[in-house]
Amino acid sequence: MTTESPPGLEDLDLSELDFWARPLDERMAAFAALRAREHPVFFPELSVPLVPAGKGYWALVRHADVSEASRHPDVFSSEPSATTIPDLPAYMGRYFGSLINMDDPRHAKIRRVVSRAFTPKMLAKTEDDVRRRAVRIVDELIESGPGDFVAKVAVRLPVEVICDMLGIPERDYARVIARTNVILGNSDEEYTGVSPDRIDRFTMARALFRIVRAARDLHRLAARLGRERVKNPTDDLTSALVNANVDGERLTTRELGSFFLLLVVAGNETTRTALSHALKLFTDFPEQRRLLLEDFHGRIGGAVEEIVRYATPVIFMRRNVTRDHEMNGHTYHAGDKVLLFYNAANRDEAVFTDPDTFDITRTPNPHVGFGGPGPHFCLGANLARREISIMLEELFTRLPDIHASGEPDRLLSGFINGYKRLPCAFTPPA
Repeated sequence: MTTESPPGLEDLDLSELDFWARPLDERMAAFAALRAREHPVFFPELSVPLVPAGKGYWALVRHADVSEASRHPDVFSSEPSATTIPDLPAYMGRYFGSLINMDDPRHAKIRRVVSRAFTPKMLAKTEDDVRRRAVRIVDELIESGPGDFVAKVAVRLPVEVICDMLGIPERDYARVIARTNVILGNSDEEYTGVSPDRIDRFTMARALFRIVRAARDLHRLAARLGRERVKNPTDDLTSALVNANVDGERLTTRELGSFFLLLVVAGNETTRTALSHALKLFTDFPEQRRLLLEDFHGRIGGAVEEIVRYATPVIFMRRNVTRDHEMNGHTYHAGDKVLLFYNAANRDEAVFTDPDTFDITRTPNPHVGFGGPGPHFCLGANLARREISIMLEELFTRLPDIHASGEPDRLLSGFINGYKRLPCAFTPPA
């Protein structure tokens, strides 16, 4: 196995933060070049102070590779970690060891505990709440006037909905947003002090402390709510978790905290990022906006899928090879790490016609923006679809000319394709 840079891509290193600071079109061109190669490319891991580094990982950038690896968790395992390139040190793993980093059978058993809350029947009940919140958010946007779309709209709806599902009181919403910003913005200077030219031991120590402190605070919130629900069960997700029986045992306080953290973080980030990108996309491609508004209810379903494909809120997940395995002409060995680059798979020319074109009428649209097929497909995908649909309907019905009035302030991350801020403008209704 070689760790040398491939011919023609000598300057490309997906592990370097500098790469993720490049303009989006440059990054997507780099992934197109990787897809054009005969075999996946191996990248060495970045050496990060205070975090044990491995040898590196194979970058899976084709739709076929990402999909097939997702279908075979017995070979491409989520353990010990699916969300970080290095294995987390013990002092961090205790906070992030949720079901996203588990394989079956325990993954399936714990997932079933909360899956009832995401069934079509339960989501139908949630829809009225989502719509009420969307109406109030647009009311308050109109009252306050143009400004930051992320803070005023995109972040609010999914955070409020998932917090309500978990039984988190409204007074803690801002706390949840602040903590999840740090956890998901762990490589952005605004949240942790890390930047492409600041990855020294002191900066990393401070960043890791901030990340652990944010995670610990969410664990404490979960523990407090958990104690309350043990004494007084309700119909929220926290009650379902603390009163669940998994293999004859209750979840430990640590397991509860990790699962709670996952739901809070994952329950808001995809929708938040997709909504932010949606406003920018419909501003940049006005003909797609006209198409949508000509037949909103007939086209919103396809529009949501195309927003998620084009934006791909979650850029990658990691898998860990359990045994020697040949897939699509390439042999992987036990102990190898692979990264499933959903953003690259969603622009694969072998699957999508004109993949760099934003087209809300695209059909079929087998994107992997909610993850690949298999047991780790996004549990909240249908909830996210409804949130995005309802929010866009409320916005475009009441503020038909709302648009991005400037460029986004992008999150510096190789994991989340997020906007920190996006200015918006609109004509107030008469």
